[in-house]
Amino acid sequence: MSAADPRLLVRSAGLKGYLDELRRRLSGGELGSAPVVIGLALIAVIFQSVTGHFLQADNLTNITKYIAGPGLIAVGVVFVLLLGEIDLSLGSLAGVCAAVSSVLAVRQGVNEWLAVAAGLAVVCAMGALHGFFFARVGVPALVVTLAGMLAWSGLQDYVLGDLGTINNRHDGLIASLDTAFLGDGDVAYAWALAVLAPALYVLAQLRTARRRAAAGLTARPVGDIALRTGALAALTLPLAYTLNQDRGLPLPLVVLVGVVVLTDFVLRRTAYGRQVFAVGGGVEAARRAGINVAWVRISVYMISAALAGLGGLFIASQQGSADKMLGGGNVLMSAIAAAVIGGTSLFGGRGKTWSALLGILVIQSITTGLDMVHAAQAIQYMITGAVLLAAVVLDSVSRRTRASAART
Repeated sequence: MSAADPRLLVRSAGLKGYLDELRRRLSGGELGSAPVVIGLALIAVIFQSVTGHFLQADNLTNITKYIAGPGLIAVGVVFVLLLGEIDLSLGSLAGVCAAVSSVLAVRQGVNEWLAVAAGLAVVCAMGALHGFFFARVGVPALVVTLAGMLAWSGLQDYVLGDLGTINNRHDGLIASLDTAFLGDGDVAYAWALAVLAPALYVLAQLRTARRRAAAGLTARPVGDIALRTGALAALTLPLAYTLNQDRGLPLPLVVLVGVVVLTDFVLRRTAYGRQVFAVGGGVEAARRAGINVAWVRISVYMISAALAGLGGLFIASQQGSADKMLGGGNVLMSAIAAAVIGGTSLFGGRGKTWSALLGILVIQSITTGLDMVHAAQAIQYMITGAVLLAAVVLDSVSRRTRASAART
């Protein structure tokens, strides 16, 4: 073969093949998650050296709890960005979901599970409305969601009433979202998940490799799978050990990671996920391929709204109440920044839901570290903005590099 598949070279040339593959990916602008992971490591080293206790178990546990609310909103942002669009209403939707759920549960005495389901149903309907005006009527998504941000903020104020604040029901569902630890702090839960994650990963990779080999396609070698599984275990086992030094495995982290895993499966392993990427890569090409573009757009806005509502419930749990300010401030900007910093392209068609998790870890680590050194909030905003700008610049440069590599 004159033009061998680079993946075949990797498998046949050993270490040299992997180095050649790395060089090829870098020259083609395929940076992956490497910049974010390196950035996280640098953040941890810097703040640990400055504070001396950034990496302590209680601080890391708090970080894993704080990322749940904005992280769930960021996962919804990833879906929208994959279409090459934006949703400015997600902060308001988070506030509406928390407000509706709290009013029904606390003031109306509705079962809290039903109240939460009602709040999520309301914001899903709002997302469908945004998608309808965008996909069917043709109103630009920026305008539709900007109008939604204003309208739903007003609805949030109206639902909460004159007091503007509703405290969570003591020991209720919403209140427990932020305070619960699996097994009430039983260390077995963290260790079980730390072992289960690599085990499931290796089984899934081996099954995929067998199916590809049976179909005559290139498959990942066993050594490569073992290396990746070892790297995952090297992450999950120390994390479990660290969390168990404090209070165990926090529920917010489990929910966020679970949502990320589920949505990643949907995007990468289902026909619907391929349709989302296709629409983001080119609307007209997707339409000619027989994809129902309007439905994909409407459904994506519904998914992002539901995740924003779920994130709003975690924020309400963290602050102890639903109020008029929930979802305001920098919540939306942090969620968008997290998706972009994690590696999701602003130009559509490229990204993973894991980027939301990585990005929100970067933002929360910076925020926590700066709080520990008593930096002013203005400094936090400036540093977060600089990190976001760097991520967008990197995305733009990578996009041009990939385009150039494809032309050569």
